[in-house]
Amino acid sequence: MANIRNLKKDINFVLGDIIEAVYVWEYANTDKDTKKSEAIIDEAIETFDGLIARVNDKSVENKKAHFKAINSDLETKGLALIEKLNKLN
Repeated sequence: MANIRNLKKDINFVLGDIIEAVYVWEYANTDKDTKKSEAIIDEAIETFDGLIARVNDKSVENKKAHFKAINSDLETKGLALIEKLNKLN
């Protein structure tokens, strides 16, 4: 079950780094409105909650495909959040 543990760590690290990058942007741009950056943080937290809930779902038949889909979703949602962060400037 080390694979599940690593997947949970990946979810935590990726989304945590995105949230941290948003905080750095907010700190560096104190003169700009933070509504869009706060929305990115909220979306990252919602994504985290959703992905962790899917990882902890025990009713899955094909676990390998299930975890591969979660990993793929993490990648696509993470990239989308990074693109939103890059558009803040």
